[in-house]
Amino acid sequence: MTELNLLPLIGIVVVVAGFAFRFNPLLVVTLAGLITGWAVDLDWLSLISTFGEKFMNARQLASLLLILPIIALLERYGLQQRAKDWIASIKSVTSARILMVYFVVRECSSALGLLSLAGQAQTVRPLLAPMALGAAANTYGPLPKEIQDKISAHAAACDNIAMFFGEDIFIAFGAVLLMDAFLRENGIQGIEPLHIGLWAIPTALAALIFHCFRLARLEASLSQDVQKYIQQKQEMSVVEGEMQ
Repeated sequence: MTELNLLPLIGIVVVVAGFAFRFNPLLVVTLAGLITGWAVDLDWLSLISTFGEKFMNARQLASLLLILPIIALLERYGLQQRAKDWIASIKSVTSARILMVYFVVRECSSALGLLSLAGQAQTVRPLLAPMALGAAANTYGPLPKEIQDKISAHAAACDNIAMFFGEDIFIAFGAVLLMDAFLRENGIQGIEPLHIGLWAIPTALAALIFHCFRLARLEASLSQDVQKYIQQKQEMSVVEGEMQ
């Protein structure tokens, strides 16, 4: 019976300990890889070669790591404020209209497989949410934090829902290929990824219609929330005046 070698699992211990002590994640993972390579008696050249090969196979992830600091730098120098001011200068724009347009663009781009074209970190937080907030402030004036959070939440939901229903139309999407493989394994023939993608179109259109209706109701609810906030503020002013 072959003796089980548990020494290569030391890399997991390094990762857990590094994250527990909040060390730099990139350094922790690199160190864990080096230690694991040493534990399995991998020579230095083969270890470096393996690192390079895995990096090239996952270079899309590396590009994402480069994009995020760029976005953070743009935010530091006023990207959000510029987007908010630009939208506030357009009188006919509302929060609901901005979110509807984004929903359509995001769902269509996801259907074409362009999942990384937009997203929470690179689009919603630095651009979409400030633009929707700017449109609301242009219509209703200064907004309390509760209403701002509500608009930001709807902006994030637009991205999630549009991508969720749009990506199923793309025939090379992982979930579509998984469904195709599952059907084949269970003896169901005649179903191709193209068929699955086509049948996802009615669902995506239904999601578009329902969410646009939801966003239209959002615009009406914002007006009610602002009026309620103004009324509460006036009542508090009256109470403070009576106490004085």
